[in-house]
Amino acid sequence: MLRAHALSLPEATEVVTWEVHNTYRVRNKIFVVMGEDGTTASIKATPDEQRALLADPSAAFAVAPHTGRFGWVLVTLAKADAGQVKELVTDGWRLTAPKRLVRVFDEQK
Repeated sequence: MLRAHALSLPEATEVVTWEVHNTYRVRNKIFVVMGEDGTTASIKATPDEQRALLADPSAAFAVAPHTGRFGWVLVTLAKADAGQVKELVTDGWRLTAPKRLVRVFDEQK
């Protein structure tokens, strides 16, 4: 589900990085990094979003390793609500994509 949604966003591409991680990018800037085994994903978020997600009692969310200080969230996909993951991926794309591309995306909705 995450892969299909990430690739449905304008100009999104999939690139294998570090030989084991699928990354999803817009104009070569990463907005999602899949875990090696596909059970987790690090998704770009704002620090405020991260704080709100960490308050979720489902334990589906944690601070992402390496990039967590910038707001990125580690999601355990089996524990997370699919709609919430989809929204988080879209928000990560929005934070990464050029403003003009985001504006065109919003106009088409």
